[in-house]
Amino acid sequence: MNLRCFFSSLGVILAGSIGSAQPALTIYNQDFAVVRERVPLDLKAGENSVTFTGATAMLEPDSVVLRDPTGRVQLRVLEQSYRADVMSQGLLLALNEGKELDFLVRDQDAKEYTVRGKVVRSGYNPGGGQVSPIIEVDGKLRFSLPGEPLFPALAGDGILKPTLTWKLAASQPAKFESELGYITGGMSWHAAYNLIAPEKGDTLDVVGWVTVVNNSGKSFDAAAVKLMAGDVAKIVAKRARPEMMRAAMAVDMSEMGQVTEKAFDEFHLYSLPRALTLRDRETKQVEFMRATGVKAPVIYVYDGAAMFSVYHGGQMRDPGYGTQSNKKVWVMREFRNTEANKLGLPLPKGRMRFYRQDDADQRIEFTGETELDHTARNELIRVKTGDAFDVVGERIRTDFVGQNRQDYAEEAFEIKVRNRKAEPITVRVVEHLYRWSNWRILQQSDEFVKKDAQTIEFNVTIPADSEKVLTYRVRYDWR
Repeated sequence: MNLRCFFSSLGVILAGSIGSAQPALTIYNQDFAVVRERVPLDLKAGENSVTFTGATAMLEPDSVVLRDPTGRVQLRVLEQSYRADVMSQGLLLALNEGKELDFLVRDQDAKEYTVRGKVVRSGYNPGGGQVSPIIEVDGKLRFSLPGEPLFPALAGDGILKPTLTWKLAASQPAKFESELGYITGGMSWHAAYNLIAPEKGDTLDVVGWVTVVNNSGKSFDAAAVKLMAGDVAKIVAKRARPEMMRAAMAVDMSEMGQVTEKAFDEFHLYSLPRALTLRDRETKQVEFMRATGVKAPVIYVYDGAAMFSVYHGGQMRDPGYGTQSNKKVWVMREFRNTEANKLGLPLPKGRMRFYRQDDADQRIEFTGETELDHTARNELIRVKTGDAFDVVGERIRTDFVGQNRQDYAEEAFEIKVRNRKAEPITVRVVEHLYRWSNWRILQQSDEFVKKDAQTIEFNVTIPADSEKVLTYRVRYDWR
């Protein structure tokens, strides 16, 4: 089967009113998004006051762009302000510090009465740790609210939603549909891949999901959504984080169209074919790709000196260096991201979960997971899924010559790989020549392939319930 890709109450006042059309979102996988909305403006000649109450709670004020997308009207912004301190019990308590309020108390019989108290400290601490309120009642201090606070009517300066306010200058009257764009935090997306293999064989079925998270403080109704994949340079500002998301929803794929994907600058842009409603604090998941019969053989890798794989840039003459070894043999999957292999789509980074079907009951069992980095089409994907249970490695240094010598050093190794499975396997034995870049192999029991300047690899086949022994001797010339 070939790859199928799927992606799957503003109030505005303008010396009258402002409405807005369908919003558009470009969400980055770095906890921010670009929001674009169409805002009708009806300006008079001179100075105009405009208030927009549909912004997010994590808007970056200096990222705001208000413009005529047609370029016919030149907007001059004289002044802009942004307020996100929307009315809440904590904020109203803070505004009444030093004042007396009535507190509504309900007793065990559900009878109500009021207690008069002075707000010494509100406890309101936006973006910080929790602080207890202090209320003075009958000359005594309480470190909690004596009841539900009753506030006077909402003051004219209070706001119910995050608000942008502009003073705009117009040389002549103009009525047009402007574009408001800004960057906001609190929105992100990530990809995840579920890979299912039969009990025997080297093929996989792949299902890819994107998860979109909206913690921006605003809901978006029927938004046109694009997802930007890639590592975009972005300065991370410290900001208070909203509460964790409260809902999750999977989108029905039966009505989803095909994804459109294109290279954009140095990144990849994925467009979802239908509008999505993203409620505040909601997580929404959309299936974006599906492929069956992907060839992905299992490979076994024994890297007995993996902890010494980093070349330190100089000669490593300490005879004790590199003598430690691990016994774990890695289980890996390897496949090409090509159309011929039922893939061929630029894959955004995300978690890969591997499952294998049990033929006895046709149920799938989880067998491991790993992280996939951004992967271009036609690239080789090699990911570790876990450590082998029935395959064990052992690496021992059998000789070292050259301690305190200034001209050379030699060392010899014996590597054993035991296969306790009921069938033969092939193991890639990786060795790192970590002491110096000037080396040569003097003796070896098996043929090897030089992978880079300081890595060699043996490919060995081990029969069922058998052991393979490899040996080699290397010489490092210090001069």
